[in-house]
Amino acid sequence: MLGPRIITAIVLLFILGAVLAAPGQWPLPALLIVAAGCALWEWLRLVWPLSSAGKAGPILVALIGALLMASQLLGLLGVQEAISSLAASQLVMPSLVLVAGLFWLLIATTMVVRGNTSAASRSFPLAVMGVVAVCTTWWVLTRFYLIHGAWFLVSLMALVWVADIGAYAAGKTMGRHKLAPKVSPGKSIEGALGGIVAALLWVWASSYWQGSFGQVLISEWSWPASVLIVIALAAISIVGDLFESLLKRRAGVKDSSALLPGHGGVYDRIDALLPVSVLAWLLLQGLA
Repeated sequence: MLGPRIITAIVLLFILGAVLAAPGQWPLPALLIVAAGCALWEWLRLVWPLSSAGKAGPILVALIGALLMASQLLGLLGVQEAISSLAASQLVMPSLVLVAGLFWLLIATTMVVRGNTSAASRSFPLAVMGVVAVCTTWWVLTRFYLIHGAWFLVSLMALVWVADIGAYAAGKTMGRHKLAPKVSPGKSIEGALGGIVAALLWVWASSYWQGSFGQVLISEWSWPASVLIVIALAAISIVGDLFESLLKRRAGVKDSSALLPGHGGVYDRIDALLPVSVLAWLLLQGLA
Protein backbone atom coordinates (compact mmCIF):
# COMPACT_ATOMS: atom_id res chain seq x y z
CA MET A 1 0.00 0.00 0.00
CA LEU A 2 2.95 2.35 0.50
CA GLY A 3 3.76 2.46 -3.22
CA PRO A 4 0.30 3.59 -4.43
CA ARG A 5 0.12 6.03 -1.49
CA ILE A 6 3.39 7.72 -2.46
CA ILE A 7 2.55 7.78 -6.18
CA THR A 8 -0.87 9.30 -5.50
CA ALA A 9 0.66 11.96 -3.23
CA ILE A 10 3.23 12.88 -5.90
CA VAL A 11 0.53 13.14 -8.58
CA LEU A 12 -1.67 15.31 -6.34
CA LEU A 13 1.24 17.62 -5.50
CA PHE A 14 2.11 17.90 -9.20
CA ILE A 15 -1.49 18.82 -10.06
CA LEU A 16 -1.64 21.37 -7.25
CA GLY A 17 1.68 22.91 -8.30
CA ALA A 18 0.59 23.12 -11.94
CA VAL A 19 -2.68 24.76 -11.01
CA LEU A 20 -0.97 27.29 -8.74
CA ALA A 21 1.49 28.13 -11.53
CA ALA A 22 -1.25 28.50 -14.15
CA PRO A 23 -2.20 32.04 -15.25
CA GLY A 24 -5.46 33.57 -14.09
CA GLN A 25 -7.48 33.21 -10.91
CA TRP A 26 -9.90 30.48 -12.01
CA PRO A 27 -7.78 27.25 -12.20
CA LEU A 28 -7.39 26.73 -8.43
CA PRO A 29 -11.06 27.41 -7.54
CA ALA A 30 -12.03 25.11 -10.43
CA LEU A 31 -9.81 22.35 -9.04
CA LEU A 32 -11.38 22.94 -5.63
CA ILE A 33 -14.83 22.47 -7.19
CA VAL A 34 -13.79 19.03 -8.45
CA ALA A 35 -12.40 18.09 -5.02
CA ALA A 36 -15.47 19.47 -3.24
CA GLY A 37 -17.83 17.60 -5.57
CA CYS A 38 -16.01 14.33 -4.89
CA ALA A 39 -15.97 14.94 -1.13
CA LEU A 40 -19.67 15.78 -1.14
CA TRP A 41 -20.49 12.58 -3.01
CA GLU A 42 -18.46 10.60 -0.46
CA TRP A 43 -20.13 12.29 2.52
CA LEU A 44 -23.57 11.59 1.06
CA ARG A 45 -22.68 7.94 0.43
CA LEU A 46 -22.14 7.56 4.18
CA VAL A 47 -25.42 9.16 5.28
CA TRP A 48 -27.80 9.08 2.27
CA PRO A 49 -31.30 8.49 3.74
CA LEU A 50 -33.28 7.55 0.62
CA SER A 51 -32.73 3.89 -0.23
CA SER A 52 -35.14 4.17 -3.15
CA ALA A 53 -32.75 6.53 -4.92
CA GLY A 54 -29.93 4.02 -4.65
CA LYS A 55 -26.50 5.18 -5.75
CA ALA A 56 -27.89 7.83 -8.07
CA GLY A 57 -28.99 10.19 -5.29
CA PRO A 58 -25.56 11.13 -3.91
CA ILE A 59 -24.15 11.49 -7.43
CA LEU A 60 -26.98 13.79 -8.52
CA VAL A 61 -26.77 15.99 -5.42
CA ALA A 62 -22.98 16.20 -5.73
CA LEU A 63 -23.31 17.29 -9.37
CA ILE A 64 -25.88 19.92 -8.45
CA GLY A 65 -23.59 21.14 -5.68
CA ALA A 66 -20.68 21.36 -8.14
CA LEU A 67 -22.83 23.36 -10.58
CA LEU A 68 -23.86 25.76 -7.81
CA MET A 69 -20.21 26.24 -6.84
CA ALA A 70 -19.34 26.84 -10.49
CA SER A 71 -22.02 29.53 -10.76
CA GLN A 72 -20.67 31.14 -7.61
CA LEU A 73 -17.17 31.10 -9.11
CA LEU A 74 -18.40 33.00 -12.16
CA GLY A 75 -19.82 35.65 -9.87
CA LEU A 76 -16.73 35.84 -7.65
CA LEU A 77 -14.54 36.33 -10.71
CA GLY A 78 -16.88 38.95 -12.16
CA VAL A 79 -17.68 36.91 -15.26
CA GLN A 80 -21.37 37.45 -14.70
CA GLU A 81 -22.09 40.67 -12.86
CA ALA A 82 -25.69 39.61 -12.21
CA ILE A 83 -24.55 36.53 -10.32
CA SER A 84 -22.16 38.46 -8.10
CA SER A 85 -24.97 40.74 -6.97
CA LEU A 86 -27.35 37.93 -6.06
CA ALA A 87 -28.22 37.26 -2.42
CA ALA A 88 -26.49 33.89 -2.76
CA SER A 89 -23.19 35.77 -2.98
CA GLN A 90 -23.94 38.65 -0.63
CA LEU A 91 -26.08 37.15 2.11
CA VAL A 92 -26.86 33.45 1.79
CA MET A 93 -23.33 32.09 1.58
CA PRO A 94 -21.95 34.08 4.56
CA SER A 95 -25.00 32.99 6.56
CA LEU A 96 -24.42 29.36 5.62
CA VAL A 97 -20.78 29.70 6.68
CA LEU A 98 -22.03 30.70 10.13
CA VAL A 99 -24.41 27.72 10.13
CA ALA A 100 -21.52 25.42 9.19
CA GLY A 101 -19.36 26.90 11.96
CA LEU A 102 -22.06 26.31 14.56
CA PHE A 103 -22.54 22.78 13.26
CA TRP A 104 -18.87 21.93 13.78
CA LEU A 105 -18.63 23.62 17.16
CA LEU A 106 -21.87 22.33 18.66
CA ILE A 107 -23.40 19.38 16.82
CA ALA A 108 -20.37 17.58 15.35
CA THR A 109 -18.35 18.04 18.55
CA THR A 110 -21.23 16.69 20.66
CA MET A 111 -21.63 13.68 18.36
CA VAL A 112 -17.91 12.91 18.59
CA VAL A 113 -17.87 13.25 22.39
CA ARG A 114 -20.85 10.91 22.72
CA GLY A 115 -19.28 8.47 20.28
CA ASN A 116 -22.50 6.66 19.43
CA THR A 117 -21.25 4.42 16.63
CA SER A 118 -24.29 2.16 16.74
CA ALA A 119 -26.75 4.86 15.65
CA ALA A 120 -28.37 4.58 12.23
CA SER A 121 -26.03 5.71 9.49
CA ARG A 122 -28.78 7.14 7.28
CA SER A 123 -29.73 10.68 8.23
CA PHE A 124 -31.46 13.41 6.24
CA PRO A 125 -30.16 16.24 8.51
CA LEU A 126 -26.58 15.00 8.12
CA ALA A 127 -27.05 14.78 4.35
CA VAL A 128 -28.22 18.40 4.28
CA MET A 129 -25.31 19.43 6.51
CA GLY A 130 -22.95 17.64 4.16
CA VAL A 131 -24.06 19.93 1.34
CA VAL A 132 -23.73 23.00 3.56
CA ALA A 133 -20.36 21.98 5.04
CA VAL A 134 -18.67 21.11 1.75
CA CYS A 135 -20.07 23.98 -0.33
CA THR A 136 -19.26 26.60 2.32
CA THR A 137 -15.74 25.21 2.64
CA TRP A 138 -15.24 25.64 -1.10
CA TRP A 139 -16.63 29.19 -0.92
CA VAL A 140 -14.39 30.08 2.03
CA LEU A 141 -11.24 28.66 0.45
CA THR A 142 -11.98 30.41 -2.85
CA ARG A 143 -12.61 33.74 -1.10
CA PHE A 144 -9.43 33.36 0.92
CA TYR A 145 -7.52 32.70 -2.31
CA LEU A 146 -8.99 35.69 -4.13
CA ILE A 147 -8.45 38.04 -1.16
CA HIS A 148 -5.11 36.88 0.24
CA GLY A 149 -3.49 34.82 -2.52
CA ALA A 150 -2.19 31.29 -3.01
CA TRP A 151 0.45 31.36 -0.27
CA PHE A 152 -2.17 32.20 2.35
CA LEU A 153 -4.32 29.28 1.20
CA VAL A 154 -1.42 26.82 1.13
CA SER A 155 -0.20 27.91 4.58
CA LEU A 156 -3.71 27.48 6.00
CA MET A 157 -3.94 23.98 4.54
CA ALA A 158 -0.45 23.27 5.86
CA LEU A 159 -1.68 24.05 9.38
CA VAL A 160 -4.01 21.06 9.08
CA TRP A 161 -1.32 18.86 7.54
CA VAL A 162 1.27 19.80 10.16
CA ALA A 163 -1.20 19.24 13.00
CA ASP A 164 -2.03 15.80 11.58
CA ILE A 165 1.64 14.85 11.23
CA GLY A 166 2.40 16.13 14.75
CA ALA A 167 -0.51 14.19 16.18
CA TYR A 168 0.58 11.01 14.42
CA ALA A 169 4.20 11.33 15.58
CA ALA A 170 3.30 12.19 19.18
CA GLY A 171 0.68 9.46 19.32
CA LYS A 172 3.08 6.83 18.02
CA THR A 173 5.87 7.74 20.43
CA MET A 174 4.00 8.87 23.55
CA GLY A 175 0.37 7.84 23.14
CA ARG A 176 -0.98 6.21 26.29
CA HIS A 177 -4.46 7.63 26.93
CA LYS A 178 -7.22 7.08 24.36
CA LEU A 179 -8.88 10.21 23.02
CA ALA A 180 -12.06 8.73 21.53
CA PRO A 181 -11.85 4.93 21.83
CA LYS A 182 -15.34 4.28 20.47
CA VAL A 183 -14.79 6.38 17.36
CA SER A 184 -11.07 6.02 16.61
CA PRO A 185 -9.15 3.71 18.98
CA GLY A 186 -5.80 4.69 17.49
CA LYS A 187 -5.99 8.35 18.52
CA SER A 188 -4.61 9.45 21.88
CA ILE A 189 -4.73 12.53 24.07
CA GLU A 190 -0.95 12.80 23.78
CA GLY A 191 -1.27 12.73 20.00
CA ALA A 192 -3.86 15.50 20.07
CA LEU A 193 -1.59 17.65 22.23
CA GLY A 194 1.30 16.95 19.86
CA GLY A 195 -0.83 18.10 16.94
CA ILE A 196 -1.72 21.33 18.72
CA VAL A 197 1.94 22.04 19.51
CA ALA A 198 2.91 21.34 15.88
CA ALA A 199 0.20 23.72 14.64
CA LEU A 200 1.43 26.46 16.99
CA LEU A 201 5.02 26.01 15.78
CA TRP A 202 3.91 26.13 12.15
CA VAL A 203 1.92 29.34 12.56
CA TRP A 204 4.79 30.94 14.49
CA ALA A 205 7.36 29.95 11.84
CA SER A 206 5.18 30.83 8.83
CA SER A 207 4.19 34.20 10.33
CA TYR A 208 7.58 35.54 9.20
CA TRP A 209 6.49 35.14 5.56
CA GLN A 210 4.39 37.99 4.24
CA GLY A 211 0.90 36.93 3.21
CA SER A 212 0.84 33.65 5.09
CA PHE A 213 -2.09 32.63 7.25
CA GLY A 214 0.06 33.09 10.35
CA GLN A 215 1.13 36.59 9.35
CA VAL A 216 -2.43 37.68 8.53
CA LEU A 217 -3.79 36.11 11.72
CA ILE A 218 -1.29 37.88 13.95
CA SER A 219 -1.85 41.19 12.15
CA GLU A 220 -5.61 40.92 12.83
CA TRP A 221 -5.34 39.58 16.38
CA SER A 222 -2.79 39.93 19.17
CA TRP A 223 -0.19 37.20 19.76
CA PRO A 224 -2.01 35.79 22.84
CA ALA A 225 -5.30 35.75 20.96
CA SER A 226 -3.62 34.13 17.94
CA VAL A 227 -2.27 31.35 20.17
CA LEU A 228 -5.76 30.64 21.47
CA ILE A 229 -7.17 30.70 17.94
CA VAL A 230 -4.57 28.23 16.64
CA ILE A 231 -5.25 25.92 19.59
CA ALA A 232 -8.95 26.10 18.77
CA LEU A 233 -8.32 25.44 15.05
CA ALA A 234 -6.07 22.47 15.81
CA ALA A 235 -8.70 21.10 18.20
CA ILE A 236 -11.52 21.50 15.69
CA SER A 237 -9.38 19.78 13.04
CA ILE A 238 -9.37 16.74 15.32
CA VAL A 239 -13.15 16.99 15.60
CA GLY A 240 -13.42 17.02 11.80
CA ASP A 241 -11.26 13.91 11.57
CA LEU A 242 -13.16 12.07 14.31
CA PHE A 243 -16.52 13.10 12.88
CA GLU A 244 -15.74 11.42 9.59
CA SER A 245 -14.51 8.35 11.50
CA LEU A 246 -17.86 8.29 13.29
CA LEU A 247 -19.77 8.43 10.00
CA LYS A 248 -17.65 5.64 8.53
CA ARG A 249 -18.11 3.42 11.58
CA ARG A 250 -21.86 3.91 11.43
CA ALA A 251 -21.82 3.06 7.72
CA GLY A 252 -19.50 0.10 8.26
CA VAL A 253 -16.79 1.21 5.82
CA LYS A 254 -13.07 1.85 6.19
CA ASP A 255 -12.70 4.69 3.65
CA SER A 256 -15.14 7.23 2.23
CA SER A 257 -14.28 5.89 -1.25
CA ALA A 258 -11.37 4.52 -3.29
CA LEU A 259 -10.87 7.57 -5.52
CA LEU A 260 -7.31 8.16 -4.26
CA PRO A 261 -5.30 4.90 -4.31
CA GLY A 262 -3.55 4.37 -1.00
CA HIS A 263 -5.36 7.31 0.60
CA GLY A 264 -9.02 6.36 0.44
CA GLY A 265 -11.32 9.16 -0.67
CA VAL A 266 -11.11 12.91 -1.05
CA TYR A 267 -13.19 13.35 2.10
CA ASP A 268 -10.62 11.24 3.97
CA ARG A 269 -7.97 13.80 2.97
CA ILE A 270 -9.92 16.98 3.77
CA ASP A 271 -12.06 15.94 6.75
CA ALA A 272 -10.05 18.17 9.12
CA LEU A 273 -9.92 21.07 6.65
CA LEU A 274 -13.72 21.41 6.50
CA PRO A 275 -14.20 22.84 10.02
CA VAL A 276 -10.82 24.62 10.15
CA SER A 277 -11.41 26.67 7.01
CA VAL A 278 -14.89 27.76 8.08
CA LEU A 279 -13.83 28.84 11.57
CA ALA A 280 -10.73 30.58 10.17
CA TRP A 281 -13.01 32.58 7.87
CA LEU A 282 -15.35 33.56 10.69
CA LEU A 283 -12.42 34.70 12.84
CA LEU A 284 -10.58 36.61 10.11
CA GLN A 285 -13.33 37.91 7.84
CA GLY A 286 -16.66 37.40 9.56
CA LEU A 287 -15.91 38.48 13.12
CA ALA A 288 -12.56 40.30 13.12
